Amino acid sequence: MKKGLLALSPLLVFILLYLVTSLLARDFYKVPITVAFMAASVYAVVVFKGRPLRERIDVFSSGAGTGQMMLMIWIFVLAGAFAHSAKTMGAIDATVNLTLSLLPGSMLLAGLFLAACFISLSIGTSVGTIVALTPIAAGVATQTATSTALMTAVVVGGSFFGDNLSFISDTTIMATSTQGCKLSDKFRVNSFIVIPAALVILLLYVWMGQGIASPHQVGEVAYIKVLPYIVVLLAAISGMNVLAILTVGILLNGVIGIAEGSFDLFGWMQAMADGIMGMGELIIITMMAGGLLETVRQQGGIDFIISRLTRHVCTKRGAELSIAALVTFVNMCTANNTVAILTVGNISKQIGDRYGVDKRKAASILDTFSCMTQGLIPYGAQLLMAGGLAALNPVGIIPYLYYPFAIGIAALLSILLRYPRRYS
Repeated sequence: MKKGLLALSPLLVFILLYLVTSLLARDFYKVPITVAFMAASVYAVVVFKGRPLRERIDVFSSGAGTGQMMLMIWIFVLAGAFAHSAKTMGAIDATVNLTLSLLPGSMLLAGLFLAACFISLSIGTSVGTIVALTPIAAGVATQTATSTALMTAVVVGGSFFGDNLSFISDTTIMATSTQGCKLSDKFRVNSFIVIPAALVILLLYVWMGQGIASPHQVGEVAYIKVLPYIVVLLAAISGMNVLAILTVGILLNGVIGIAEGSFDLFGWMQAMADGIMGMGELIIITMMAGGLLETVRQQGGIDFIISRLTRHVCTKRGAELSIAALVTFVNMCTANNTVAILTVGNISKQIGDRYGVDKRKAASILDTFSCMTQGLIPYGAQLLMAGGLAALNPVGIIPYLYYPFAIGIAALLSILLRYPRRYS
């Protein structure tokens, strides 16, 4: 018990330093999240028992530099270069003007949500959707005097619709493969759970949008400057790799910007450099979070959570709740919903087989609760990316994340009320 709590204590240190201190100060911008992670990381290395200091640092470093972490850092670097060069070239203003000319103010929230749902369902990734739509959402918020955090949260929420349901989403593939069911069967069960939640949130956005007025004067749309975003969206929908998509977008920004006189070659390079530097904090947080969580895992923190949550399971409903709790806690510890499903997948399968849980329902629970958790943790890649692109503290976005909250509630009710009945 003491060993397990000690293994998890670095996470508690981070929570106390960041969340509790911010609540006491009544200001989430008061405590830099990088400082909280630094302190928790140092503490994690210090309390890592049984190994020389150099080995403890190596464990931390291995977690900070995994292939998954480096991939996320590459995305941050390219996204920063794309977003800032697009802004300097005028692509964001042009796209915002086009959006405002096509959608009335009352439909902006609902329109952004539908766009995020459609794109994420097409490409199967929340990160790609956030990269494509967040700058537009932030620009629309500025033009309509609407909360930037709200507009950004609409995009983040919609991005998890496809992350949860898409046939090509890595979480869907991982959940179905670990539970031994077909993608189509899991999609059918999952749809019963989350589509009603999505419809409720869509109606909520329609209602909330009634108070948003379109600006009286919408600027002229420079259609050629909208081209990088259109190409990025179409390439994403076609299934192109996100790194390749961002590279193509950066090149388009440069060609159009130089041709239109928005900047010269050196101005384009400087715009990219400024964008990359703006992602510095996200890169540091990502690496420290990876090292911290790897240290927790190596000390047995995740195994401790799994053993404590499964010791009192005795009914089918309890088994489903334990699967939900397992993937939620492990996702909080790994900050990666795919890794969380992979970590607890086999254990969930054993629990499900023992208590007769339908494997299609088990896969849906794993995927939905992991997406809900990933959509709400401020140190996850999605909120870090959204916060960086919209120049917001990730914690400030969380109160407006209605869709992740909604799918979490819907999934919990599906366990407690035993629906869909056929699969429960």
